[in-house]
Amino acid sequence: MNDDALRFGIIGAGGIARSYGLAFAECQDARLVAVADVRPEAAQALAEVFGCKHFSSYEDMAEKTALDAVVVCSPPATHAAASIYFLERRMHVLCEKPFSVDVESAKRMVDTARRMRTRLTMASKFRFAEDVIRARSIVVSGILGEIVLFENAFTSRIDMSTRWNSDPEISGGGVLIDNGTHAVDLMRYFLGPLAEVQVVEGKRIQKLPVEDTVRIFVRSVSGVMGSSDLSWSIDKELDSYLMIYGSHGTVSVGWKESKYRQSSSREWISFGKGYDKIQAFRRQIENFCRAIRGEDKLVITPEDALASVEVVAAAYNALRRSQWTAVDHRREPLLEGIKLEPAIAAL
Repeated sequence: MNDDALRFGIIGAGGIARSYGLAFAECQDARLVAVADVRPEAAQALAEVFGCKHFSSYEDMAEKTALDAVVVCSPPATHAAASIYFLERRMHVLCEKPFSVDVESAKRMVDTARRMRTRLTMASKFRFAEDVIRARSIVVSGILGEIVLFENAFTSRIDMSTRWNSDPEISGGGVLIDNGTHAVDLMRYFLGPLAEVQVVEGKRIQKLPVEDTVRIFVRSVSGVMGSSDLSWSIDKELDSYLMIYGSHGTVSVGWKESKYRQSSSREWISFGKGYDKIQAFRRQIENFCRAIRGEDKLVITPEDALASVEVVAAAYNALRRSQWTAVDHRREPLLEGIKLEPAIAAL
């Protein structure tokens, strides 16, 4: 770690915060200096693992600790308030997914970052997975021809009956906003802007007040079809979580291996060894640090983050109406082209 490493705090001391702690330990340009959680014992336990300060409120952490940036890992309903609090103090914010629980609060987050000239991004770890990045390069190269179909699945059997994720007042919804935010961001990464969406809900096996199994269908602005299976109640046990079919071949991104095959060949060509969560988290932090220093662009811009919330909002409208629903992309240009103040860029 270098002496100029950016100082980070984490809000929320749950499982995702622990993964960030492991990723920070591998970063040269960032170090974790504090963690805050409304559960003091949780904050203390995480702080002891990673050798940093702990607080029972993020306001107390902000007042008593020198910070350059924070990672918001608290439940989704708190994302907007926590992010805006730190952005208004000119601290940069990496906010976990979902970015926020509704479009209006997401716009306030983005507007605050623009007004305060601070960096704001949404965590979306799969965009930083090595195999996903290589898969996109393969697609962009054109060797698979014109893309026709996108398929994705994020499914597993998890008891959600006692977790905040199934409380709509805290989470904003069920598996559609939880796993669905990852699915939507990957769709946008490979297909570009999405034009319309349809969602069908499966049987509620866990008797939750929110959906626990859904299938999303999308059509991109460029006309490509896509779908995603999301569930907390089944495990499809697929080798791959992403399949993209082109007119001249197919690419498969897997948990343990990634590969592609052109239609002119019978052989699959391996190009990756699968998913590494901590590696993806580390790359995400590193991109955020370089963007704060003005050395690189954010991989996930505030516009990407807002767009993900807009698509999820359209998906819930589609679910309620049982019909295809257009994604509302109407908004003013946001942070594009705005430079940080010199004092901030020089951190």
